[in-house]
Amino acid sequence: MKFSEQWLREWVSPQLDTQAIADQITMAGLEVDAVEAVAAAFSGVVVAEVLTKEKHPDADKLNVCTVSDGSGEPVQVVCGAANVDIGQKIPFAQVGGVLPGDFKIKKAKLRGVESRGMICSASELGLEEETSPGILVLADSAPVGVDFREYMHLNDMTIEVDLTPNRGDCLSVKGLAREVGVLNRLAVTPPVIESIPAVIDDTFAVSVEAPEQCPRYVGRLIKGINVQAETPLWMVERLRRSGIRSIDPVVDVTNYVMLELGQPMHAFDRDNLNGRIVVRMAKEGEQLTLLDGQEVALRPGTLMITDEAGPLAMAGVMGGENSGVNETTQTIFLESAFFTPLAIAGKARSYGLHTDASHRFERGVDPELAKAAIERATRLLLDICGGQPGPVTECVSEEHVPASRTILLREARLESALSKKLANEDVTDILTRLGLEVSQQAEGWSAVAPSWRFDVAIEEDLIEEIARIHGYNNLPVRRPAARLALRSADEATLTQAQLRRQMVARGFQEAITYSFVAPELQAAILPDAVSPVLANPISADLSVMRASLFPGLVRAMEHNLNRQQTRVRLFETGLVFNGELDQLSQIPMMGALVCGSRETEGWAGSKERIDFYDLKGDLESLLALGGNLDAWRFEPAEHPALHPGQSAEIQYNGEHAGWIGTLHPQVRAKLGLKVDAVLFEVRLDTLSQGQIPAFEALSRYPEVRRDLAFIVKQAVPVQALLDCAKEKAGDYLKDITLFDVYAGKGVADDHKSIALGLTWQHPSRTLNDEEINQLVDSIVTQVRVQLEAELRG
Repeated sequence: MKFSEQWLREWVSPQLDTQAIADQITMAGLEVDAVEAVAAAFSGVVVAEVLTKEKHPDADKLNVCTVSDGSGEPVQVVCGAANVDIGQKIPFAQVGGVLPGDFKIKKAKLRGVESRGMICSASELGLEEETSPGILVLADSAPVGVDFREYMHLNDMTIEVDLTPNRGDCLSVKGLAREVGVLNRLAVTPPVIESIPAVIDDTFAVSVEAPEQCPRYVGRLIKGINVQAETPLWMVERLRRSGIRSIDPVVDVTNYVMLELGQPMHAFDRDNLNGRIVVRMAKEGEQLTLLDGQEVALRPGTLMITDEAGPLAMAGVMGGENSGVNETTQTIFLESAFFTPLAIAGKARSYGLHTDASHRFERGVDPELAKAAIERATRLLLDICGGQPGPVTECVSEEHVPASRTILLREARLESALSKKLANEDVTDILTRLGLEVSQQAEGWSAVAPSWRFDVAIEEDLIEEIARIHGYNNLPVRRPAARLALRSADEATLTQAQLRRQMVARGFQEAITYSFVAPELQAAILPDAVSPVLANPISADLSVMRASLFPGLVRAMEHNLNRQQTRVRLFETGLVFNGELDQLSQIPMMGALVCGSRETEGWAGSKERIDFYDLKGDLESLLALGGNLDAWRFEPAEHPALHPGQSAEIQYNGEHAGWIGTLHPQVRAKLGLKVDAVLFEVRLDTLSQGQIPAFEALSRYPEVRRDLAFIVKQAVPVQALLDCAKEKAGDYLKDITLFDVYAGKGVADDHKSIALGLTWQHPSRTLNDEEINQLVDSIVTQVRVQLEAELRG
């Protein structure tokens, strides 16, 4: 919600500066995102009147005007705007003035004609972002010579508040004024909303067939309106300062009332309505062209405003193009309704829409506000567009209108929760100022929530309200006291904290991504994945549950690469979701992704790119934490997201536990990525399994080492060679190390040389050469038989 400070101060004006108001609102739980000036800095601009206008003698598109700026003699100025005319009141930048962008106004000659000043457009004054087509024309009543900033009240600030979903009551100036009034113990002065008597008897029939979703519907016909009338500048400015563009007087009034009171409204062109208004659920096969030109296929379960010819508007979201107000409209049917939050929640997003109306209805609009809003809108429309109002038509289903809630607040419970005893009269005062009807009870207070506070329903809600109005900073700081038994720690189980610390120690940063991803992204990485589709997604880009950590990590990498972070090392822990909803499995996983250079940038650092074995080494350091590294294996295998020949299945005790590999080039091409990335993903339940450390006596006898180099085919994995060697190396093998892999001169084509270092040590004696030679011969024989390998000469 974005609002003007001056507009707020018309309702309630505490003796606080702008920043103090913003701080106070934030401390009350309504976080302020931004405080900005409503207009750019400029000076030397006054209200002036155009006295004469003549064509420039040497330029067809220029006019030579004289203006009165209140300083005495008329001033000659050359103006290129097509809409300049005699008698207009305009903003005039005098010589010496400074416009936004530090543009200084000086005397000049344009095609030989002297110009002393500048008639300004809205964009030149920083009032519009887009370039204005012509000069800004002011009201005829604008006083000549008055400083333009003062006339337009531009010494104002806009305050943008980020509201939590439960505080829909603050999505209006009225709601925010209530809060500021409560916080400062000030009375709120709202505009007087009078009941507008009917001048004509014309009505338009309304039928509500979905009373549970629409308990209240209010409408009114207004005939003879002038849509060509100009929206007053003060209203245009208030809309602009709230982030809404002026369109036409009817739409502007409905938007203004929405901002002022919090009630979304809509106006239909009466001449495009057939029969009667019907509020009902959409039928299969119905379609609607919205005001933005988008044609949508309506789904059952969508609340609609229709007439006897078909859909007119998507209730609480957006009106239809065919029934909207246009430049020829003379009679409107003004709508103001209460749609229940559950009827509107998620509907706009499901059609790829988000509007100011849906934003409010989803969070809850005051069910008692509709009639007051239509009276307020009627008054504004009559003042701006003229017209003849008919009687107000109201359809109400009292049984479906939210009932008032009576809540008991216990004095002892309040004191316990706040760790502070408040005076009874202070509690009563706070609740009363919040709009609740309060009565004292034996054990505390009984309070009836007002219609606009959907979020106040239980005792804890009242405690929260009292705490925030009293001031969280005024509550004592107490540490919780409890007698707790220490939990036993399983030494054979690794915690996620230990795994995270190891990854951080290896130079990774933890990523936390959404559990839901874009369906196109998941399909590109995991084409065969099956996971639930969200019924009410945050956005279309986050509409399916992730079947792997890979999509989120790839998107995080892309985000970093787009911001010139060329070396990315990320890891994440979280659930992945496999299967349809009725057979869903939720599996905790740990994943990681690396790309870029192997080492950080530096004069002594290598510029080599990271590869498969770098990440494999990081993963093996993680696996080694459990003390049972031999239980893990990497087996060559193919995965749709990973490069063939650069991917492996991770196995734990022979069972599938995860994947590691380089991102597939085709996947990279689909996602528009220009760098290689290496990823892994492992089940957390296997990663957390370890074994209890046990002491083993150190041998006092010397180690014996033999180095063996084997010539094997390129296709033979090193793991197979290690397995053969271990199988025949005997009980006293202490260590086996791969220290060289070579292919090239001296080695046959399609072969490679693998060198292993084997170390033996006996716990109670020295091993002799004969024993070691026998073991070496056994290893060589086993390797020759199983892998067709030979010792390198």
